[in-house]
Parts: sequence; C-alpha cells; structure tokens
Amino acid sequence: MAASEVNKISPAILALGEPMIEFNQSAGNDARQFLQGFGGDTSNFCVAAARQGASVGYVTRVGGDAFGSLFLGLWREEGVDVQGVAVDAQAHTGVYFVTHDARGHAFSYLRKDSAASQMSPQALPLDLLARARFLHVSGISQAISASACDAVFEAIAHARRAGATICYDPNVRLKLWPLARARAVIEATAREVDYLLPSLEDAQTLTGLVDAEAIVAHYLALGVRTVCLKMGGDGVLVARGGQRTRIAGHAVSVVDATGAGDCFDGAFVARLAAGDAPEVAARYANAAAALSTQGFGAVAPIPRPDAVAARLRT
Repeated sequence: MAASEVNKISPAILALGEPMIEFNQSAGNDARQFLQGFGGDTSNFCVAAARQGASVGYVTRVGGDAFGSLFLGLWREEGVDVQGVAVDAQAHTGVYFVTHDARGHAFSYLRKDSAASQMSPQALPLDLLARARFLHVSGISQAISASACDAVFEAIAHARRAGATICYDPNVRLKLWPLARARAVIEATAREVDYLLPSLEDAQTLTGLVDAEAIVAHYLALGVRTVCLKMGGDGVLVARGGQRTRIAGHAVSVVDATGAGDCFDGAFVARLAAGDAPEVAARYANAAAALSTQGFGAVAPIPRPDAVAARLRT
C-alpha cells in the first residue's frame, strides 16, 4: 500500500532506488559495537537534497517491518516527500553493515528479496514522475534485480517524455552483478541521461581508462550533456561540450566517507534545481561532500547550507 499522506504539490526532484538500514561499526575499542543509521545511495541523496532546501521526493518500497517504519519517520523528519513510497507487508527492508580498518571501510549486505528489489515498471507512480523537474537514478538500483532495472529504465523514459532532466550515478557494486553486465547496462543508461555523476574509481573500472580527461570524453561521446567526475580529495572535473572545469578538493580530516558521493549528488541536483550552472552546483556539492566525511554514517554528517557556505568561504 502507498504511504498514507498525500501532498498537493509534487516535489521538483525525485529519486528512485533502494533504502537500506545501516549498522556502522563504532569508533573505540569494542569492534562489536555498531551504531544504527540510515543508508542506501538514493535515500542519502534525498536527505542531502532536502537539507539544502530542495523539494525532493522518493520512489521506493520498504518492508512492513520496524526498519521500514524507521525510514518513513526519517524521510518525514527530513522533509522528503513519501507519496512514491510503497510499504510491502510481505518483504523486508534491506540492511547493511559497515566495518572499518586501516584499509578503509567495507560493506556487508542483507538485501536479498528486499522490498526495494521488487520494484517493477508496473508499480511506478507515473503521475509523480510526469511532474518532476529532475529524476535521479542509480546503478545500484539496476543491479539489485531485473525488475528494478526495468523500473529504472521505464522511470527515465517516462520522466524524459514529460521534460524532466535526468541525473545518474553509476555507483558500481560488482558484488551485485558481473562487470560485463554492469558496463553494458550503465553505458546504455548513460546514453539516456543529462548529468552523469560517476566516481573516478567507478569510471576507471567501467571504461578501462585511467586518465580523467579521457574518461569524460568517453561519456560525452555517448551523448551525456554534462559529466561530473568525482575524484575524492582531488576534487571534481566538470565537463560539458568542449568546456572543462577542475574544482579543487577540500583538506578535511576524514572519519567516514561512506556517503560522500551520495551527498555530492543530492547537493548538486538541489543547486541545479535552484538555478545554478553545473560548475557552480558542483563547487557547492564538492564542499558539502567533504564536510559529510567528518562524521560516522551516511546520513548524520550531511551538512546544511550554512556549513557549506562557511566552508566555501575558507
């Protein structure tokens, strides 16, 4: 069934994807302690966009369980529209664990047969998609099941026909699908989007290229209007047409980079929706993503505009 409240005004930005409850290994001496939080790349995107003041809604499915209820509470608290959220009493909400060591962070997932993996084209809220100005989708959503992959393609097609701008983060997870399929699906999707938001590591994996300039040229040749190549501490390369803009990274003390890319995406699209040029939006999102690495978890450290503005002044 659909979530209960119905807003009269449809959100300007929609994201479609999979939310996941997060259990993040706490700092300290006891490695058995985990802090419960919220994750899922597109859910993180929604929170990041909402915290920047954007009108954003989510299209997904959650289980008829306590974790699904927690997510609905989070989204309502953050101001994320839930008209497009369905509750599946026969399925569970996905869960993942984050552990940390000297090599960085690692993920362990409990997502098989989750409610979100049962998304399908037939169940999409086409009326919401037709009214959105921006649609954000993810490669993870395409990897979790064949029906979810079909739902992403149908959502893109429907929103594009209605005039929406399409934004896409490949967000490669090779534990979910083989590289050959990931590459084929992601390249097919890239041909249908306006903004491509890959990380450098993902883009190198997908293309076999190393150089950032060669990577953005590859994706622009597919028909993408603008590529924002996220390079972590080295900043962002924004490419559109023959124009290239390099945005320097921010020197911060990184605690947990789990959701930095998702924070970038949400802040970037929020600023596009507010009327910023892509380069201006990317500069803002780059600062927001850097700030988001200074705390544990994917959601809690996502900054608000005053903090981002202060960072941009330094």
